[in-house]
Amino acid sequence: MTPSAADSPADLIISACTVLVHDDQERIGFEEDAAIVVREGVVEAVTTTTGVADLPAAERLDARGQVALPGLINCHTHAPMVALRGLAEDLPTQEWFNDVVWPVESNLSKKDVELGARLACAEMIRAGVTCFADHYFAMDAVARVVADCGMRALLGEAYFSSLGPEGRERSLEFALRHRGSADGRITTALAPHSPYTVDDTDLTATARLAGEHGLPVHLHAAENRDQTEASLARHGVTPIEVLERTGILDTDVLLAHGTGIADRDLPVLERAAGRTAVATAPRGYLKFAWPDTTPVRALRGIGVDVGLATDGAASNNSLDVWESMALTSLIQKSSEGDPRWLTSRQALHHATLQSARAVGLGDSVGSIAPGRRADIILVDLTGPHTQPVHDLAATLVHSARSADVRTTIVDGRILMRDRTLLTIDVPVVVRELEERLPSLVDRSHGRRIQDYDT
Repeated sequence: MTPSAADSPADLIISACTVLVHDDQERIGFEEDAAIVVREGVVEAVTTTTGVADLPAAERLDARGQVALPGLINCHTHAPMVALRGLAEDLPTQEWFNDVVWPVESNLSKKDVELGARLACAEMIRAGVTCFADHYFAMDAVARVVADCGMRALLGEAYFSSLGPEGRERSLEFALRHRGSADGRITTALAPHSPYTVDDTDLTATARLAGEHGLPVHLHAAENRDQTEASLARHGVTPIEVLERTGILDTDVLLAHGTGIADRDLPVLERAAGRTAVATAPRGYLKFAWPDTTPVRALRGIGVDVGLATDGAASNNSLDVWESMALTSLIQKSSEGDPRWLTSRQALHHATLQSARAVGLGDSVGSIAPGRRADIILVDLTGPHTQPVHDLAATLVHSARSADVRTTIVDGRILMRDRTLLTIDVPVVVRELEERLPSLVDRSHGRRIQDYDT
């Protein structure tokens, strides 16, 4: 499609770039010397640079030497946990939770959550992330940050059964109140923590509420092999089978991690009535020395989309989805013993359309095409570490870095231009957060918000 110069001015034209596109079979391709026309937050056309030479526009970006990609999506994180980055290092999972993280989280104020979320959004925007799925507490504060900074997000107020019915009710109330807010950039989910901290009664009630209100569910499940083995020993079923018997798999559900998904779980997931997706965050699995990773190949074989994620920075130290993309490709090659899997083009598919579907936005983001929301990043490939380019997909996945992202755009609004953030004042956020750290990291009280006992 080539827009007419007689049309009213476009809001934004990006020209002279290479654009990642998907064909009608969802195969990855690239169009060179291309231009993207954006109007009212939507991609109006992907055309040629010469085709837009005379088209009036409120703003133009010359993206010579750059590649335009759909904005990256962090399919599972806990954004405010950047305030705990580096606090609990070199620990097994149980000690990480019980001795450090859950005691510290009992100190969290709404202000701490807001500052952590603001710093996290700054980090993600600079890394080319335009949308994230967040699962945490005091989520009104996170919603305010998303509205302010211009990102897109799927947000859920997390709860444990130990909080009583009020926890589940708060999760529902938050989801209904914020659904469609921030000019439609915020979508919401119900957010039970996991099958080992939320009992069957609460999970069943959550599934019922999700069906009644048309909400997805976002939770941790089968995070590692130990959880699966503990569930089998105690209950005779896997965590995935718990989700089936409680009706969670009858809803649209986003499962975090899934490195403990067993072979017996695959037919369960395949017959799930709702849309099921899994978010993989490989860096954290390496840090915790978990013996397995998300079984991406098996999940794709049964039609389950696998989106890329980072988890929280308390475990991952980073909110860099670009790194997750590269690690997913490399770890999958190793775990499968097959260098032909996961290819660079497959990794880009996970980073784009599959991640979009995982967070329930498969019809609006995840590709650069007419009618899609204009969530776009521009990646500079002129550096010595990305030259020469023999295979552009491989260069993007295995040579480029998040620091090569020059510009980040959401809904047609530029959030970062030439590496300069436009919607968040990082020094102010860091200064305020540092002032609050002594009280935040205090563990002398001996409290914790929950016990890690799978």
